[in-house]
Amino acid sequence: MPADLAVIGLGHLGLPLAQAAVAAGIATLGHDPGPAPDRSPAPWGDPAPPLDTGVLSTAELRRMLATGFTPTADPKGLGRVRTAVICVPAPRGADGSPDLAQVGDAARVLAARLRPHTTVILESPVPPGTTEDFLLPLLEEGSGLRAGRDFHLAYSPSRIDPGNRDHRYTATPKVIGGLTPACTESAAAFYGRLTDKVVRARGTREAETVQLLETNFRHVNIALVNEMAVLCHDLGVDLWDVVRCAETKPFGFQAFRPGPGVGGHGVPQDLAGPQYAVRPLRMVELAQQVNSQMPRYVIQRAAALLNEHGKSARGARVLLLGVTYKPDVPDQQGSPAQEIATRLMELGASVSYHDPYVPAWSVLDRPVPRADSLYDSAADADLTLLLQHHRTYDLQGLAVKAQLLLDTRGTTPTGSAHRL
Repeated sequence: MPADLAVIGLGHLGLPLAQAAVAAGIATLGHDPGPAPDRSPAPWGDPAPPLDTGVLSTAELRRMLATGFTPTADPKGLGRVRTAVICVPAPRGADGSPDLAQVGDAARVLAARLRPHTTVILESPVPPGTTEDFLLPLLEEGSGLRAGRDFHLAYSPSRIDPGNRDHRYTATPKVIGGLTPACTESAAAFYGRLTDKVVRARGTREAETVQLLETNFRHVNIALVNEMAVLCHDLGVDLWDVVRCAETKPFGFQAFRPGPGVGGHGVPQDLAGPQYAVRPLRMVELAQQVNSQMPRYVIQRAAALLNEHGKSARGARVLLLGVTYKPDVPDQQGSPAQEIATRLMELGASVSYHDPYVPAWSVLDRPVPRADSLYDSAADADLTLLLQHHRTYDLQGLAVKAQLLLDTRGTTPTGSAHRL
């Protein structure tokens, strides 16, 4: 069956989109201009390109392959689809601004095969203006077609929340902003097949700025509650009780909770740099500074706890629980566990880990021992650090077994462990 949709970029954005499309009965072609270096070949025979099994389970990927999903390294099929969605990463570059190299590569590959009446949609997390100022010229130059006349062009911010069982793709409204009203409607018609609600923005820049606001909202509010965690510890106040009470307010408040750091693929953007003729978002810059200090603060708390119990960090046996960036997913993108483990090793601690989703883990190019028996390892460790609360963890039992337990997520029963 010929594909109706091409998803370019098979990572944390592209695979969930492809999954939703296949579930809606849309034959989908998956193409990746360049596999990410941290991907491993999929276990069903190493398709090309390799699929990121850190995003969807092997069973989910198998179902997709059996019901209309075709991953391929050959871009020639891009010229036979009615809709092409670019979902490649736009990671932060050396200067802190988004690196659009992969977006450019995807645009050139698509442009060489773009045919009239195709709808092209960008979902990558990019700064406002990217669709019109960066993507559009590449598509027009490479294809000889004009956006808004010969093909449709739009932007839609991705709203993927890996592992979330409550907010599924079909129930999450999709924001669309097109180059022209006709572009918006064409993109809306496509997403209307995948989701229950489509929200139309004024244009591509407004839709891009939605992504900017949503991502920065998360980081700024996490930074606020992280600062509150440090303050409350210094004051001897139970922050977790404060948040529990505050979230009963039915207006003007949304509960965020502190943690050992902020991971994930949503990189905050403050629009700093000469390429932006606007004032940087100072609050976002400050939030990044606050959040980046949390792994160091966790180490300070861990060392203080060990010291209070007559032990030194040097030579201490420390067990890290949960090394992924969010619960119940295998994705380790931006997880603070890496920095925390590194700092513990630099202090001379003997570090081991447990994570039901991570069978092997390396830090400083050295494999970290994996705890096979969770409760025995917690009982043997001088300090157990809960970095991520996976659903499979029995925190009551762990609190009983561990010599010292520092809970950085506030999920253990009250009074059973030390909390961040």
